[in-house]
Amino acid sequence: MVVSSKQKAYEKFIFINKLISFTFSLVILLLYFSFILVIGFRPDLLSIFIGETSITFGIVIGLLIIIFSIFLTFVFTIIANNYLDKLKKEIR
Repeated sequence: MVVSSKQKAYEKFIFINKLISFTFSLVILLLYFSFILVIGFRPDLLSIFIGETSITFGIVIGLLIIIFSIFLTFVFTIIANNYLDKLKKEIR
């Protein structure tokens, strides 16, 4: 069986797309579930106030996880627009 260049480009596109999306999803899930486990088993760690404010470490870490998720979405969008779109054009 002869594999065309379009077939190779398609397989490369699928592999890279899945690799990036699954990796980013796994990172976010591990962060989120680690945070939930700390809330469940050691809530005292996250209830420590920062200085003389009414903000706790739990609030800060939760917001950082949300910001990191947005950042990874931004990175994936840049990769998709600059690299994966070129692979799509090769397939057509």
